[in-house]
Amino acid sequence: MIVKAKPKAPRKTKDGPTPIDAHVGGRIRARRGLLGMSQKDLGEKVNLTFQQIQKYERGANRIGSGRLYEFSRILGVPISYFFEEMTADLQKYAESGAKKGKALPARSPDAEILDRRETLELIRAFYQVEDPMVRQRFLELMRETARVCAKK
Repeated sequence: MIVKAKPKAPRKTKDGPTPIDAHVGGRIRARRGLLGMSQKDLGEKVNLTFQQIQKYERGANRIGSGRLYEFSRILGVPISYFFEEMTADLQKYAESGAKKGKALPARSPDAEILDRRETLELIRAFYQVEDPMVRQRFLELMRETARVCAKK
């Protein structure tokens, strides 16, 4: 008589998601936003619901390597993109083992700016301008406008 082994249940991490998972989720959200893609659109491309995409983007769920590869392919970025722009505190946290119960690093003050819809719209519009000289002039205009407004 041959006894078949029971299939193993998917392995769950006992520590749950970490701030690194939240950072990766934020990078997915930012890239998706830049592409003008909804959570539903992204979910359909990877066979997930928009609620699951929300959980990934918030960092509530961890993202496996295979799924991260799918996101990189669909969003048109290398996998390293998801780990770029980590704060020094978050990098130190990651390098020290990132265990449950450790103090979480503070979020970068600039992170909130990048989450705003108007920021994403501005970036999207900026890159729709194909002429690099026009983009450069626009950037100079924005810097000058900020400088003048800061004096008031």
